[in-house]
Amino acid sequence: MSGAVHEHGAAGPACQDRVEPGLDWAGLMRAGFSTLRLTPAQFWALTPAELALMLGIEPDGNGRMTRDRLAELAARFPD
Repeated sequence: MSGAVHEHGAAGPACQDRVEPGLDWAGLMRAGFSTLRLTPAQFWALTPAELALMLGIEPDGNGRMTRDRLAELAARFPD
Protein backbone atom coordinates (compact mmCIF):
# COMPACT_ATOMS: atom_id res chain seq x y z
CA MET A 1 0.00 0.00 0.00
CA SER A 2 3.06 2.23 -0.08
CA GLY A 3 2.68 5.40 -2.11
CA ALA A 4 -1.12 5.39 -2.12
CA VAL A 5 -3.13 8.54 -1.69
CA HIS A 6 -6.07 8.28 0.64
CA GLU A 7 -9.40 10.02 0.46
CA HIS A 8 -8.67 12.26 3.46
CA GLY A 9 -4.90 12.45 2.99
CA ALA A 10 -4.26 10.06 5.87
CA ALA A 11 -2.14 6.94 5.68
CA GLY A 12 -2.64 3.85 7.74
CA PRO A 13 -4.95 0.95 8.46
CA ALA A 14 -8.02 3.12 9.04
CA CYS A 15 -8.01 4.22 5.39
CA GLN A 16 -7.01 0.99 3.66
CA ASP A 17 -10.40 0.53 2.03
CA ARG A 18 -10.42 4.02 0.45
CA VAL A 19 -7.23 4.05 -1.60
CA GLU A 20 -7.43 6.32 -4.63
CA PRO A 21 -4.99 6.74 -7.50
CA GLY A 22 -3.16 10.03 -7.53
CA LEU A 23 -0.03 11.74 -6.36
CA ASP A 24 2.30 10.06 -3.89
CA TRP A 25 2.36 13.01 -1.49
CA ALA A 26 4.57 11.27 1.08
CA GLY A 27 7.13 10.42 -1.59
CA LEU A 28 6.98 13.90 -3.12
CA MET A 29 7.39 15.56 0.27
CA ARG A 30 10.30 13.24 1.09
CA ALA A 31 11.97 14.16 -2.22
CA GLY A 32 11.26 17.86 -1.78
CA PHE A 33 12.44 18.12 1.81
CA SER A 34 15.30 15.60 1.74
CA THR A 35 16.60 15.51 -1.82
CA LEU A 36 15.91 19.11 -2.87
CA ARG A 37 16.25 20.51 0.67
CA LEU A 38 13.18 22.72 0.27
CA THR A 39 11.49 24.38 3.21
CA PRO A 40 7.79 23.55 3.68
CA ALA A 41 6.87 27.01 2.37
CA GLN A 42 9.01 26.51 -0.74
CA PHE A 43 7.59 23.02 -1.32
CA TRP A 44 3.93 24.05 -1.05
CA ALA A 45 4.50 27.13 -3.24
CA LEU A 46 5.55 24.89 -6.17
CA THR A 47 3.17 23.61 -8.80
CA PRO A 48 3.32 19.86 -9.52
CA ALA A 49 4.94 20.70 -12.88
CA GLU A 50 7.66 22.77 -11.19
CA LEU A 51 8.36 20.02 -8.67
CA ALA A 52 8.53 17.40 -11.43
CA LEU A 53 10.98 19.58 -13.36
CA MET A 54 13.19 20.01 -10.28
CA LEU A 55 13.15 16.24 -9.69
CA GLY A 56 13.95 15.49 -13.34
CA ILE A 57 10.62 13.79 -14.01
CA GLU A 58 9.66 14.03 -17.68
CA PRO A 59 6.02 14.91 -18.42
CA ASP A 60 4.12 12.13 -20.18
CA GLY A 61 1.61 14.38 -21.93
CA ASN A 62 -1.41 12.58 -20.42
CA GLY A 63 -2.22 15.52 -18.15
CA ARG A 64 -2.31 18.00 -21.03
CA MET A 65 -5.06 20.58 -20.65
CA THR A 66 -7.49 20.45 -23.55
CA ARG A 67 -11.01 21.87 -23.85
CA ASP A 68 -12.45 18.42 -23.12
CA ARG A 69 -10.16 17.98 -20.10
CA LEU A 70 -11.15 21.43 -18.80
CA ALA A 71 -14.86 20.58 -19.21
CA GLU A 72 -14.29 17.28 -17.38
CA LEU A 73 -12.55 19.04 -14.48
CA ALA A 74 -15.24 21.75 -14.33
CA ALA A 75 -17.92 19.04 -14.08
CA ARG A 76 -16.01 17.16 -11.35
CA PHE A 77 -15.19 20.30 -9.34
CA PRO A 78 -18.02 22.78 -9.93
CA ASP A 79 -16.89 25.30 -7.33
